[in-house]
Amino acid sequence: MDPNFPTPPLDDYLYWESKYQSGETGWDRGAPSPALIEVIRLLPPPKRVLVPGCGTGNDVRYLASLKIEAVGIDFAPSAIETAKKKAHSPFEKYILGDIFSLPQQFHGSFDLIWEHTCFCAIPPSKRPNYVQSMYNMLRSDGLFLGIFFLDTESSDEPPPYCFTLSEIDRHFDPYFQLEAEWLPSFCYPGREGEEIVRLYKKLS
Repeated sequence: MDPNFPTPPLDDYLYWESKYQSGETGWDRGAPSPALIEVIRLLPPPKRVLVPGCGTGNDVRYLASLKIEAVGIDFAPSAIETAKKKAHSPFEKYILGDIFSLPQQFHGSFDLIWEHTCFCAIPPSKRPNYVQSMYNMLRSDGLFLGIFFLDTESSDEPPPYCFTLSEIDRHFDPYFQLEAEWLPSFCYPGREGEEIVRLYKKLS
């Protein structure tokens, strides 16, 4: 990104695109989330999973390796391009798009949504829109599985945008029933004790 021009806001795809093009992608660990690997084996096998803000597809590829249809959404063209180049399973699919305006055919079509560092990356003002969008994507009684940061201290230069668990409750409670929460047994190195897993069920 040219330093002579202001940085686009985080809900502008150009911000994220500039990060991918410059290689400033510290959030991409090059491997699926250890928490996802741990949890997906404990749940009834989902048929179709949505991964919002999928980046280069690490989690999508893992789900596809289990023969689960996994759809990754991201609005950074370079991220989706890389994900497609790395794809090696007929069970993985990548869509260049906005998680706040997903195609109508996606509504009510997923058994499970996997949330991983997407909620914390969107501006707080858009959190209600995010929760509403995810609710719309799930089938009746669908599950929302997310791993959230526990560090709620203020950040001078987001992302991540910080939040409290009570704020998550405020956004999710009108649409979802909290089924379980726990600290993951496995996580990326350096994130020990910094994350919590939450499993929600869509309310009718």
